[in-house]
Amino acid sequence: MAVSATTPDPAPAGPPLGHGRGTPWPGALPPRRPRPDWWLTPLTELPGVGATTAERAAVLGISNIGTLLEHLPARYEAFDQDVRPVSSLSAGEEATVRVVLDAIAVRPTRRRGLKIVSARVHDGSGRMAVTWFNQAHLARVLHPGDELLLRGRVGGEGRRELSVRSHEVVGAAGSVGLHTQGLVPVYPATERMPVRRIRELVDLARPLARAAPERLPAWVRWRLGLPGAADALVAVHFPRSRPESRLGRRRMVVEELMVLQLGLEAVRRHQTATRAAPALVATGAHSEPLIAGLPFTLTPPQRHAAREIGRDLSRTRPMRRLLQGEVGSGKTLVALLAVCQAAEAGAQSAVLVPTETLAEQHLRTLDGLLGPVGLHPVLLTGRVTGAERERRLMALRTGTATVAVGTQALLSEGVDFHRLGLVVVDEQHRFGVEQRQALSERAGGGGAAHLLYMTATPIPRTLALTAYGDLTVSTIRTRPPGRAPVETRWVRGEEREDAYEQVRAALRAGRQAYVICPLVEEGAAAEARAATTEARRLAEGPFAAFRVGLVHGAQPSEEKRRAMLDFAEGRTELLVATTVVEVGIDVANATVILIEDADRFGLAQLHQLRGRVGRGEDPGLCLLFGEPVTEDGARRLEALTQTTDGFRLAELDLEIRGEGSVLGLRQAGPTDLRFARLARDRRELAEARWAARRALRIDPRLEGPEHRLLRDAVLDRFDSFPRLLDA
Repeated sequence: MAVSATTPDPAPAGPPLGHGRGTPWPGALPPRRPRPDWWLTPLTELPGVGATTAERAAVLGISNIGTLLEHLPARYEAFDQDVRPVSSLSAGEEATVRVVLDAIAVRPTRRRGLKIVSARVHDGSGRMAVTWFNQAHLARVLHPGDELLLRGRVGGEGRRELSVRSHEVVGAAGSVGLHTQGLVPVYPATERMPVRRIRELVDLARPLARAAPERLPAWVRWRLGLPGAADALVAVHFPRSRPESRLGRRRMVVEELMVLQLGLEAVRRHQTATRAAPALVATGAHSEPLIAGLPFTLTPPQRHAAREIGRDLSRTRPMRRLLQGEVGSGKTLVALLAVCQAAEAGAQSAVLVPTETLAEQHLRTLDGLLGPVGLHPVLLTGRVTGAERERRLMALRTGTATVAVGTQALLSEGVDFHRLGLVVVDEQHRFGVEQRQALSERAGGGGAAHLLYMTATPIPRTLALTAYGDLTVSTIRTRPPGRAPVETRWVRGEEREDAYEQVRAALRAGRQAYVICPLVEEGAAAEARAATTEARRLAEGPFAAFRVGLVHGAQPSEEKRRAMLDFAEGRTELLVATTVVEVGIDVANATVILIEDADRFGLAQLHQLRGRVGRGEDPGLCLLFGEPVTEDGARRLEALTQTTDGFRLAELDLEIRGEGSVLGLRQAGPTDLRFARLARDRRELAEARWAARRALRIDPRLEGPEHRLLRDAVLDRFDSFPRLLDA
């Protein structure tokens, strides 16, 4: 089970010893146990590494020994361990040979830019020709008499010839088998910092793996059967077998996820233990009339989510809950039941939305549902100014306004609530854990408000436990009855005009449609259709008979608001937009959405966009235009045409694109993952959660000697962690 680092200990005197697969370390070797500070040694301390190499490595996030050794292989190339005699080679096979170079030269070709290096080599069993493509520099650096390890495919008829895939020089200047034998690691690389050079740097740094900080306590390693940090690094970079490489990587994944889970668990405990929230006990005075006035009945998942939230609100421990559900699943209604419960307990609620336009739309929705039960929301955005703004602020300060709707400005300086009990944050998956922590501490003034987050982006459980691990999660998986179905079609290039005719038919029937483009304006290198260019083309061409609007994120806010309002009120029939309409736009008369270059979007984002149609009684139609150049792009479009289950699509998106992109964006933060892949590492996530909870149970502040390096790792990741532990 254990993985052993095979780095030999240096002799006390004499010539430098080899390490890795043979590369010597010029000068004095590291001591038997390198000091911990060697882990942070700059790359330029490695033999033969200068400022230029360090600059090129920095592009990959590699700045010192630690970040170099934690730059893990993306995959391995499996080469034979055994060196083959030249005489045993057959045409068509791939093999490694150990030979002596007899002659080498650059051979001219008629193809412009193509250079072939030809050489003659031999071993004790015979001679053969070898070739390299576009590596003319080898004719200058390799010399007759050099002993080489060559890996490549055998070809040629009548005479044996090897097309070289990888090579290395045997002897004092080379590392035997580093590039040509066994499981050869393939690293994320750049053109200026190629895989081969990274492999050589990692080999140079191998003795310093013993300086790796041992963050995982011994009790975790023993319980989960994991190797130590140094052994894990050796196993990942220089594996003797695939199981060994997997065990080394598993150790690093568990450590990364445990550090993350410790931070999230500390945030959760801090939020629920440091300040009390008002106990908002339901009376039914507002919620019962609201439910009775609905033209439909709540679905079982809605009722279940409402009960979970209601129980949380009735306690003095602050609620920190994420309510997730499909587009049109009825999350807003569940949130409004929570608002009613807060009002019944004499507390105020604040509903935060991402943009002013959506705040105005939410106000209309809330006013229509809450007005009849005696609750009248007020709107507070940057567009509300002067005396009217002061009047609304006074209503919030005195408590005469029970519900406020607005952007994050609601919680800014100068906005005071009489008794804020509940904050509902809509579509704020852009909030990271640090932002959520800050929001919770501002929300309740002297106390703490209950927090309810909503998202229409279905989140796989594994992602929810990392990106939202500080929150409890309620899920609504079904759509209310009466919602129209949405047909999804993948449209190829030759079918474009037929698709346009379908859109025109819908517009002639009095319906409306969206056209979504991935870019705002055409750039010199842009391949995707841009919204501004496309709006002009459509208005002058295929849709000249209809009123065409344009909205994108680069517009001034007033222009954007006016464009959306014109579409919502039917003054424009076709709206060309970027993904600014991805969430919150609710136009029941819009029945068709056409998405250009659909393969450029993630599945979760495509599903969100599809949710803009089929919001009324009429069936919806989603047309995907795209000519994918990758297999993953084709998989996404095919999947979208086959299912409308957003949760299934979210799992597929996680598998295809990874956790960093599954929500349609990439942001830096403490929940970013370097080693773990959630679609693959579900077992490791469960183990890390168990270990994190047990560690905090036996050592709540992680002050014990076995936990101090773990604490340091969490400190590096979560800015607020020391305050959370010391509270």
